[in-house]
Amino acid sequence: MVNVKARAVGGPTESFKSTEITRRNLDKHDVLIEIKYAGICHSDIHAARGEWGEVHYPLVPGHEIAGIVTEVGGQVTKFKVGDRVGVGCMVDSCGQCSSCQEGEEQYCEEGNVPTYAGIDKYGEHTQGGYSTHIVVTDGFVVTIPDNIPLETAAPLLCAGITTYSPLKRWQAEKGKKVAVIGLGGLGHLAVKIAHAMNAEVTVLSQTLKKEEDGMKFGAKNYHATSNPETFNKLANSFDLIINTVSAKLDMNAYLNMLALNGTLVNVGAPSEPLGVNALTLIGKRRSFAGSMIGGIQETQDMLDFCSEHNIVPEIELISADRIDEAYERVLHSDVRYRFVIDNSTI
Repeated sequence: MVNVKARAVGGPTESFKSTEITRRNLDKHDVLIEIKYAGICHSDIHAARGEWGEVHYPLVPGHEIAGIVTEVGGQVTKFKVGDRVGVGCMVDSCGQCSSCQEGEEQYCEEGNVPTYAGIDKYGEHTQGGYSTHIVVTDGFVVTIPDNIPLETAAPLLCAGITTYSPLKRWQAEKGKKVAVIGLGGLGHLAVKIAHAMNAEVTVLSQTLKKEEDGMKFGAKNYHATSNPETFNKLANSFDLIINTVSAKLDMNAYLNMLALNGTLVNVGAPSEPLGVNALTLIGKRRSFAGSMIGGIQETQDMLDFCSEHNIVPEIELISADRIDEAYERVLHSDVRYRFVIDNSTI
């Protein structure tokens, strides 16, 4: 076991503090990564504040990890010292169930092992990327292409794959009209990726204050949902809607924007149930679906796609002593568009 520096929270109402945590010695298929940058995801805030259930404290969040390989286990062949790599929302799975066999480890029937706030196969609590180093089995590490800076690569490991996966599955492509609800950390990447897939992209945001950004990222249209006329004007318009908002919305109003056979995919995770009127679906053979991250191969595919199309998130780089401030700003939508921690400051 080796001690590494980290930033941890000791309880749901406590601030982040400097600490040390232990990382296991390398097993034969393990990779030791020096974490250079870690993105801040809204999920980190939910977990740190105990909003998604019981948490084992102290907790080190962070599942948008970009860094450099510094050591590999004896049977690791895919990675070598010096490689640029990333780790996302999970660090292991059973590997045997049908989901895992199909490359959908995120839906492991035994439950995947989350990067933090989980229990690994050694019976230890997992701790995340707000730390200087992490040990991960090689099957859950991905390669970051050389033309993607590490600091901008970090948010792709959660926000990027969370939006890429449903856009790919529901075939955002030329001739398809795609709407993105919310232009935040997830939404701005959804716009960039859907545009690169040649879909016609519309942003649905509460106000027009980010319209200039949305158009710059590739949106063709931008509408304010605070204006009731928006819902009438855009009724029956879209083949696919990606909802990136982690808040309770009037889903029926948005479902009415779908064309015949259209699908609304929820990737945000609000704490309250979302009510849906079956008649809204039946009338136009619409679908209401959900999606979370992607498997390891799909995550690599996403990184390669972003490399090919020069897609990177818009970030604000911060030092580790500003994590609490960043959390508050995320809650007030005061970031364009993703905070990334410089882990050299931990």
